[in-house]
Amino acid sequence: KENHLDMKFIASHFLPLESKVIFFFTTDGRVDFRNLVKDLVSSFKMRVELRQIGVRDESRFVGGLAPCGREFCCRSITDKIDPVSIKMAKDEGMSLNSNRISGHCGRLLCCLSYEHKHYMEINKLIPPYGTKMNYDGSLFKVLEANRITGMVSLASDDGRTIALPIPRIKKINSTWKIV
Repeated sequence: KENHLDMKFIASHFLPLESKVIFFFTTDGRVDFRNLVKDLVSSFKMRVELRQIGVRDESRFVGGLAPCGREFCCRSITDKIDPVSIKMAKDEGMSLNSNRISGHCGRLLCCLSYEHKHYMEINKLIPPYGTKMNYDGSLFKVLEANRITGMVSLASDDGRTIALPIPRIKKINSTWKIV
């Protein structure tokens, strides 16, 4: 406040063996913090380093619970934050509502990148929506595929609906069939 800097303090790491302290902060733009460093050095009587971090890093430092009820992926799964894209949410079959696919940091959910490989594999086993298949003497159309439960919902022209496990549906000679 005294230096009128538009920055948010996130965390600090004291390294007593090196006589050094590292302060982590976020800010929207560039900040000239040279005077702040001088003030901190005179207060702490040790080397001071300031490091600007991004909003994903802030969530990783602070921690918290994700919408799924588990600890933030960026804090609990890995130290490396992989790139995340909208395509990953589409591949997962998620609604592209920004409230549903954004994490606490306001960016796309980190778990999308961790889960992407799994969803790409399972998507190969699922027929596209609207695919028609014969079953029990009727023509059924794919309505929905639940990648979590492993079930595919189908509806017939006569109003019947069924749910089948993904392994019961196979692509044989470029045609989807119920086996």
